[in-house]
Amino acid sequence: MDEDAPHILVVDDDTRLRDLLKRYLTERGFLVTTAVDAEDARRRLGVLAFDLMVLDVMMPGENGIDLVASLRRDSDVPVLLLTAMSEPEDRIAGLEAGADDYLSKPFEPRELLLRIRSILRRAAPRDAAAATPPIALGGCRFDIEREELLDRDGRPIRLTSFESMLLRILAEHAGSVLSREDLTRLTGAGGGERSVDVQVTRLRRKIEPDPRVPRYLQTVRGQGYVLRPDG
Repeated sequence: MDEDAPHILVVDDDTRLRDLLKRYLTERGFLVTTAVDAEDARRRLGVLAFDLMVLDVMMPGENGIDLVASLRRDSDVPVLLLTAMSEPEDRIAGLEAGADDYLSKPFEPRELLLRIRSILRRAAPRDAAAATPPIALGGCRFDIEREELLDRDGRPIRLTSFESMLLRILAEHAGSVLSREDLTRLTGAGGGERSVDVQVTRLRRKIEPDPRVPRYLQTVRGQGYVLRPDG
């Protein structure tokens, strides 16, 4: 096993699925540790560093969404939720809690692999200088190519994969109004337009001086959203 291989924590109370995921991901070059529930996951997280967590939502005791919300107080480990719940509101709850992405059960292993690689790619630091200048959003700067948001002191502000993708799309179309339908299609938001609204609200908390009166990420009534950077 490559010592530099991404280390993934798989948390699921279903022994069969947990073992299948461990075998599948290990065969594709990942280092995999498993946990049977939230309590077990906390123990693993307390002693090991992980690059990503694949987390089941429906578990006995503390569920996956509550675990993510709790972890987000002091951890930025990326989280991919596995959920058997098909309602958009259930999926949106996971994103609101701070998950990076979600995948509905049953799923194709190949799709899981693609989602994992996408999250890891977004989370990976990049050494090369970006060719496109960052855009200014008050005290924040967003590097479109790196999908990296920095505060006024140059410190990174954590974005989930969905948030970074949404902000990149808005930044690439800065000054142009994008409808909720456009953003749903461009982001592949499984929760539909409501998912986009939730992520816009979350982004505003990170880039706006007053999220209740947005200066940069504005709503255009009856049309959609527009990003208006400084300059």
